[in-house]
Amino acid sequence: MEAAVSSILVALNAEMTGLVSAARRSLVRISNGRQGDGAGSVWREDGLIVTNAHVVRRSTPKVTLPDGRSLPARVLARDPERDVALLSVEATGLPAIELGDSENVQPGQWVFALGHPWGVAGAVTAGVVIGAGGGMPEMAPRREWLMVSLRLRPGNSGGPLVDVRGRLLGVNTIMTGPEVGGAVPAHVVSALVREVLIGRG
Repeated sequence: MEAAVSSILVALNAEMTGLVSAARRSLVRISNGRQGDGAGSVWREDGLIVTNAHVVRRSTPKVTLPDGRSLPARVLARDPERDVALLSVEATGLPAIELGDSENVQPGQWVFALGHPWGVAGAVTAGVVIGAGGGMPEMAPRREWLMVSLRLRPGNSGGPLVDVRGRLLGVNTIMTGPEVGGAVPAHVVSALVREVLIGRG
C-alpha cells in the first residue's frame, strides 16, 4: 500500500513539475527602472505580451524573454480599469501560453501562480480557487475576478495563473490578504486583445 501511494505521489510530482516548466517557457520579466520588476506572459508567438496595467509605468519598458534576451517593448494598450496591458517586442517564434477556460472555473480547482516575487525568477506557488466572477467582497465593483487561496508577492503581478494543464486562467493582479490573491480572468484579457487588434486592423 505504501509503495502504491509513493508511486502515485512521484507521478503527481512529475506531472506538476512538467506543467510548471511548460508555463515558464512563456513567462517574461518586465522592468520599469527603479520601480521593480513585474511579470508577463507571451500571448502570441509574434511578440504580443500580456501583463497588468500597474506593472507598466513607462512608455518603453524592458522585457526579458524566457531565452534571456532583453528587449525594449512598445505599449500597445493600457487599461487601468481592467488592470491589463498589452506589450509588443520585436521577436518571432516565441512560445505562447495556451489559454484555459476561465469562464468555467470552479471553487476548489487547483491553480498555480508564476512570477518573480522578491526577485526570485520563475517562482511558483500553488493553491485553490476560492471564487470567480463579479461582486467579490472588498474587490472593485463591476469587475470580474478569480480569487485564489495562494500567496502573491511583489513580482507576481502580471504573471500567469494556470490550471493543472498549464493553461492560462488569469493574470495575477492583487494581494488581498496573507493567503488570498486576485487575478484578472483570461477571457477578460482576451476581450482587450480583440479590441486592440480590431482597432489596429
